[in-house]
Amino acid sequence: MGDTRKIAAILAADVVGYSRLAGLDEDRTLARLRALRSDLIDPTIDVNRGRVVKRTGDGALVEFRSVVDAVRCAVEVQNSMVDRNAGLAPEHRIEFRIGIHLGDIVEESDGDLMGDGVNIAARLEGLAKPGAICLSEDAYRQVKARLNLSVNDLGLTQLKNIADPIRVYSLDVGIAARPELARESEPGASELSSRRLGSPHKPSIAVLPFQNMSGDPEQEYFADGMVEDIITGMSRIKWLFVIARNSSFIYKGQPIDISKAGRELGVRYVLEGSIRKAAGRVRITAQLIEAETLRHIWGERYDRAIDDIFALQDEITISTVAAIEPSLRQAEIERVKRKRPESLDAYDLVLRASPLVFTLMPEGARQALPLLERALALEPDYATALAYSAWCQETLFVRAGMHEDNRLSMSRYARAALLHGRDDATALTLAGFCIGLIEHDRAAAFQAFETALALSPSSAFAYAMGSTLYGWAGEAERAIDWGERATSLSPFDPLGFIALGGIFLGHFMRGRDAEAAAAARKAIQVNPVFSINYMYLVAALARLGQADEAKSAAAQLLELQPSFSVRRQCAAVGAAPPLTAAFTEAMSSLGLLP
Repeated sequence: MGDTRKIAAILAADVVGYSRLAGLDEDRTLARLRALRSDLIDPTIDVNRGRVVKRTGDGALVEFRSVVDAVRCAVEVQNSMVDRNAGLAPEHRIEFRIGIHLGDIVEESDGDLMGDGVNIAARLEGLAKPGAICLSEDAYRQVKARLNLSVNDLGLTQLKNIADPIRVYSLDVGIAARPELARESEPGASELSSRRLGSPHKPSIAVLPFQNMSGDPEQEYFADGMVEDIITGMSRIKWLFVIARNSSFIYKGQPIDISKAGRELGVRYVLEGSIRKAAGRVRITAQLIEAETLRHIWGERYDRAIDDIFALQDEITISTVAAIEPSLRQAEIERVKRKRPESLDAYDLVLRASPLVFTLMPEGARQALPLLERALALEPDYATALAYSAWCQETLFVRAGMHEDNRLSMSRYARAALLHGRDDATALTLAGFCIGLIEHDRAAAFQAFETALALSPSSAFAYAMGSTLYGWAGEAERAIDWGERATSLSPFDPLGFIALGGIFLGHFMRGRDAEAAAAARKAIQVNPVFSINYMYLVAALARLGQADEAKSAAAQLLELQPSFSVRRQCAAVGAAPPLTAAFTEAMSSLGLLP
């Protein structure tokens, strides 16, 4: 195969001052760089459809299908590095500089790239400041309407060994674009501004410095540490764009106008709070606000004794992040409902499908799938859309006749979600759940759960889905443990019935029928239209000898799912044989739902 000439987006990157870092501690620097490549850089390149052409010690050359993908990758890496370098002395920080160019290149038979397009990208990287990104004019023209970053026009620049001067633009990551860049007098300026929020296809949030109400300046470290931990925890939520600490902390010590801060940082949501320490106790308040409307989304107050200050910071951080995630998800769903249908992009289509998916019933799944198909037509690699599609097909398979085409579609979508969602905790959780439940591949499922929890340790959703899967697999104590972790992390989650189902299965297998019935009743309160909640209640009541109430619950189950059969349900999900026997015996004792 000969050389191929083509147009491509080229990204060149290297570590600022690598020789100095290596001189200070070469082994440690190499270990940190390898960890960054495996945990951050390579997964981000993969997600944005890039190809690593070559590595040059501390640097890399990467080819992308589009400038949009290249810039999105660069911004995500640089934003993540701001968080990873927080708290490190400047001389110990690993910082990247990145150059991006769109141009003519030659791909050789071995996959290497040559030509002016590559050379220009490399020269642009050399111009970039630490933590910044330099774009050629050809690249900038492709993305300028999508950026919400501070952009500096460096003017025409003569690059070494490049014949003609090139106009260069520098992006300062973590600094929102100045509002005056889109003047209100310009046609469509306000519409353009609204499209620039945060990051493409993501809701955006800024965590502002918490106020120290203690009157003791020495306690500032505690308030700042809490906020930094919350920012780090939220950054693990793949579908959320979190403003870096360096930008949100410019408001420290100032009276804060939430709407103004939202506009200046380019975010939809703002989290603010306060901390008061006194007499061995600490009181923390936090509230989540929609910046544009000042609508209150979520609020909580924590009052704790101070025994181990760092353990307390961890507890509050995990609780806050876990509680905020479902509140934000619901706020985003409500926001999308207010949009005109013709204005929906892929992310919004998925949000509009979400409440239909979450019913876990066939009618909801049938309504959700066309929305998800539209989203995938716009973005074929959208991991969340793939995972939701898999979940819909799982719902149809289990509760609408066990048709083989639904099982095959579920498998196809779930495997694609695993491939494209390697850094997306929600996609990994759902794909793993569907594969474990319907393909009965528990090992693959729990490997996906472990990866999801490594990405997002406070993911109540991962614990809830794992609880149910452990339950059907016959692992009673793990089902209860994971279910209780989920309800503790997110006690008011609209999807809490999933964790309660896992808790039910654990107690039911252990013969604790009163506890099982209590979990089933709570699950019905959270989601009264999910048929399997009534199956749980019928089984527990039958074993408790409460025949009249069991028959009433059975009637509600059949109203929701007329074709229900306990044997078919257990076969579909690969229930452990003792569990299948327990359900069958309990229901048969009253002549119910064989």
